[in-house]
Amino acid sequence: MERPRWAPSEVDIDTPSIARVYDYWIGGTHNFPVDRALASRVSDANPVLARTLRANRAFLRRAVRELSALGIRQFLDIGSGIPAEGNVHDVALAAHPDSTVVYVDIDPVAVAHGRAILADEPRAAVFQGDLHKPREILDAQDTRRLIDFDRPVALILAAVLHFVPDGDDPRALVEQYTDRLVPGSHLVISHAGAETVPRTAPEAAERYRGAVSEVIWRDTAELTALFAGHSLLAPGVVRAPAWRPEPGEQPDPELAMLAGVAVKAPAR
Repeated sequence: MERPRWAPSEVDIDTPSIARVYDYWIGGTHNFPVDRALASRVSDANPVLARTLRANRAFLRRAVRELSALGIRQFLDIGSGIPAEGNVHDVALAAHPDSTVVYVDIDPVAVAHGRAILADEPRAAVFQGDLHKPREILDAQDTRRLIDFDRPVALILAAVLHFVPDGDDPRALVEQYTDRLVPGSHLVISHAGAETVPRTAPEAAERYRGAVSEVIWRDTAELTALFAGHSLLAPGVVRAPAWRPEPGEQPDPELAMLAGVAVKAPAR
């Protein structure tokens, strides 16, 4: 097929990319027939997955709007995927044109597409980075250019910490990031899970696990623990569709994704 202008020349458009599959699932346009074919096969075996990911993205948009209204102007989104339409920078810049956004993802395909999308947007940047290497991300050139850590920042860890096993101490990993943030900063987390996760993962968990990399489900208490040192905004840690839904919106009860937003408390 003919390569569209938004597809970087170094990206293979004939081989499926999980980043573009994700983009398709959440309603994006930065994907190709080969990606949509893979998405269809996975969705046939995991019918709730695409709805779950769309609910996660909708939660993220609502969270960014809420934080923009609270005065946050800087956003650091780690594990961002392709920063296509309706992502953090669109929401934040629509609310306040002086906002800045840094996206980080480990997937080179997502980063390549992201750079093409953001080529004419000086208030946002994307670069390749590993969640497990906080210092490299926090000290990266694009981070230093767009994020002033002397002012409040929104740290976004949406649908990424469920890839961090308990043995890697996800709470300590989060704290390596939040230690750099000043009081008044906010932490946004969404995570595969349920209010209570039984010893044997429920069928929905098995379907989700079969579609992506190894996923660790966590319950409300476990996710709440990742917000240590922060005060949760109402309604606390809840299923993602139930976090400040739009007026008249009916949250889908099948979707197994927890979410919360919290503010960093002043040092005692």
